[in-house]
Amino acid sequence: MPLLHHLDQGQGRPLVILHGLFGTLDNWQSLARRWATEAGLRVISVDLRNHGRSFHSPEHTYALMAQDVLELFDHLQLGPDTTLMGHSMGGKVAMRLALDHPERLARLIVVDIAPRFSDMEHQDDIVAGLHAVDLRAITNRQEADAALAQHVGNLGTRQFLLKNLYRKEDNAFAWRINLDVLGAQLPAVGEETTGKAPFMKPTLFIRGGKSDYITIEDKLHGIPTLFPHSQVVTVVDAGHWVHAEKPEEVFGLVKSFVQQ
Repeated sequence: MPLLHHLDQGQGRPLVILHGLFGTLDNWQSLARRWATEAGLRVISVDLRNHGRSFHSPEHTYALMAQDVLELFDHLQLGPDTTLMGHSMGGKVAMRLALDHPERLARLIVVDIAPRFSDMEHQDDIVAGLHAVDLRAITNRQEADAALAQHVGNLGTRQFLLKNLYRKEDNAFAWRINLDVLGAQLPAVGEETTGKAPFMKPTLFIRGGKSDYITIEDKLHGIPTLFPHSQVVTVVDAGHWVHAEKPEEVFGLVKSFVQQ
């Protein structure tokens, strides 16, 4: 497989960032820049397979995505002082890599996702909405938004999804995401994360106070079983996209955790 598309900036202790489903490394850019310039870190933001500018593949499993990231670690010669951080689907990729290759990491950060199985039915409307955008017929982003709005009511969610829309060289619109594969592989994205042995290094879970992706049950049982040296910090008044809604809080939490 080709190497994952990534952006490498800053110098210092490495922090690798993995986005969530239908996202790209761009979702983290303003924070990534700040961690590189203000926190003195080497920040590597990554596009996972079937997303952003990375390669498309008919397969989309956590084992394969973790392997993709590991190959990037090898290519960049990242040492065991590396922190890996992932949001949502990216958080599950990060957990998978940490449990399978604990020797490659110093610490782990998981943003608003638990290791348990997640029912992906809430994504069906999003997939239907993306399919409803007729790429051959639309002439601008407003028309794409109108088509998407038939299925996705939330403006913020639509703006996030439409970041995947781009113009090809012939000026026709296309999606950067591999929509057909992601739609077909949604059940795999919801898969539970398990491990033969727990990850024994420092782990920070950041949850949105208004999000239900990490429950009290997860906090008491699911998370400590796999990540015994973990803490769960709740960012008040934030939903699932914690980093977009409360960037200051996330900036500070990550900076102090990585610099410990």
